[in-house]
Amino acid sequence: MSAETKSGRPQGKKPTAKRFQSDAKPAHTSGRAEHASSGRHKTAEREKNAEKSENLLHKPWMKNGKKMAADQPKQHKAETTSAKTVSAALLKQHKMEESKVQGENACRVCFRERPDAVVKMYLEQSMAAKFADVMKYLAANKKAYHLVDSDELEKISGSSHHGGVVFVVKRKPEQTLAAYLAANKHKKHDCLLALDGVGNPHNLGAIVRSCAHFGVQGVIMTQPDLLQSGAAARTAEGGVEFVAGLACDHLPLALKLCKEAGYSLITTSSHAGVSLYNSKLGNKVVVVFGEEMDGVSKQVANSTDVALQIPGTGKVESLNVSVAASLILGEWYRQQQS
Repeated sequence: MSAETKSGRPQGKKPTAKRFQSDAKPAHTSGRAEHASSGRHKTAEREKNAEKSENLLHKPWMKNGKKMAADQPKQHKAETTSAKTVSAALLKQHKMEESKVQGENACRVCFRERPDAVVKMYLEQSMAAKFADVMKYLAANKKAYHLVDSDELEKISGSSHHGGVVFVVKRKPEQTLAAYLAANKHKKHDCLLALDGVGNPHNLGAIVRSCAHFGVQGVIMTQPDLLQSGAAARTAEGGVEFVAGLACDHLPLALKLCKEAGYSLITTSSHAGVSLYNSKLGNKVVVVFGEEMDGVSKQVANSTDVALQIPGTGKVESLNVSVAASLILGEWYRQQQS
């Protein structure tokens, strides 16, 4: 009889169940180790992410735990570009708010009437003595003046007829016809000009010069800024300082407003009409002039009260618009003085 244990199993052999349990136990232990390792890894990852979040929250110059060195130049570049854009826009705006006055007389009158409006001055050396007081004023007010040669002055002014001196000045504020009529509604004597299609700067300057001479304070136009062009201002010889361009959108409507305000409407004709020197001009009048080739438009002509003819030999078709304006304004002024 073979030796057996009391349980009936042969001695020297380990039970299968115990062997299975012994094998399973290391496998179970390994799984727990992997689980623990994975947990530690996830915990570390969470802590790392939390640290990143804290850095981004409290240190906006940090990104992913590092300084945004690569991003800073881009941001700086964007800011620089933005600043340049703003500066360019402001410069453009300032230039739009400025105009140029050229010629000795025009600049002299401008400085006398609006010294604070002078932004800078360009002049030839030969004009330095005549404008020494202006140079002193500009220097005292920290404004620039430049001594340049004639060629450079021609580039700056856009004309060879610069007269040796050019001012860059702030534009006079635009005034509307409605504002003028409201401010002068109590005037008993007043004369205005209305221009229908007149755009030549030399004619405009000559008209404004006559207006200033005869006390006319406003010219009704759809483009009043034309009066402040360099050529018009030079031809006006300083007259732009005393005559306002009165802005309107539609000339026939503007004339209607003037008529309602008590003004008589006058136009000219080279072929028909009442002789200027046989007419009694009213105390408050608006004289309408048209472009030389076509004259005033039919719509505008129909809205006027009387057409005047300037008598002459008839050997030429008509007078230059600036000459005609000067004659009519001179007659109106004469009648008002008498």
